[in-house]
Amino acid sequence: MVAARAGVSTATVSLVTNGKTAGRVSAENIAKVQEAVAELGYVVDGLGSSLAKGRSNIVILVAPDVSNPFFANVIAGVREAIGEAYQLLLSVTDAGLTPSPADVRNLLSLRPAGLLVDAPSAQFLAELPSAGPMVLMDAAGVASDAPSVNFDVAQGAGMLADHLASLGHRTVAYIDSVTGTETFRVRREAFYRGARVHGISVAADVATTIDMGASALAFAQAWPGWAAQGVTAVVCCTDTHAYGVLQEARVARLGVPQQLAVTGFDDLPFSQTSNPGLTTVHLPANELGRAAGQQLLRLLAGETIPVPGLMLESTLVVRGSTVTAS
Repeated sequence: MVAARAGVSTATVSLVTNGKTAGRVSAENIAKVQEAVAELGYVVDGLGSSLAKGRSNIVILVAPDVSNPFFANVIAGVREAIGEAYQLLLSVTDAGLTPSPADVRNLLSLRPAGLLVDAPSAQFLAELPSAGPMVLMDAAGVASDAPSVNFDVAQGAGMLADHLASLGHRTVAYIDSVTGTETFRVRREAFYRGARVHGISVAADVATTIDMGASALAFAQAWPGWAAQGVTAVVCCTDTHAYGVLQEARVARLGVPQQLAVTGFDDLPFSQTSNPGLTTVHLPANELGRAAGQQLLRLLAGETIPVPGLMLESTLVVRGSTVTAS
């Protein structure tokens, strides 16, 4: 239909719609085809093309929660790396929950060029069918043959323990995630190790989805018991959890940090402007996405990955939720 409307051959239409006109199609015929495409609303059959080539130009990013502002920077980094040659497709489920292997299996019918999997669990990877080129992201603690780009979350958790110890805290509580991904296990265990080194007692811990409301409710229910145990700081595995604690601390008329210090993890954009500003561990999200995208491109080109387990540094950002401004 496009060829008939433009008055050219179907081969010419194919060259134009696939961007292969250089030295082969005149500017006049390109304009005719583009005009006909616009008039008819023609869309290239990407599935048919992928069947012919064995794979599409789709890269699938599997992530636990793209509603989290953290992933905006991850996605920007991936897009920067893969450029316009590939289309990025996101596979997500409800907030804070990792997509299941079945969710991803359904998308494999699109014959993606490759997968980027953020914060996977060992079980997820074990159940994931063979999917071709794959790069793991934020997968500290996961054993896999796939190349990965990870945050040094253990280093960050240790810095949190050092910081709270330097402020004189001796009894703290911990709020964890229920997603079951390895990155949260590594954060929790590293903080507990650091706490033991400094003689800090972790009175108790609770776990919720990565949701401010769920964290706020958990803190409200746990606080009477924690207060009785002498808890003076709450360490949260994500900034989102910490926002819920800050909210409920205001409701309970607890001075932060005078009566209760609060820390997070991720350094989301809101953490700088929350009241008070949130002490947290900064993770370079954009760099994670960019480095993972670059590794995937090397796999697609058949190249060797120079550093298959790349580790990105984390840094401690101290704000008003733990230290009173002088």
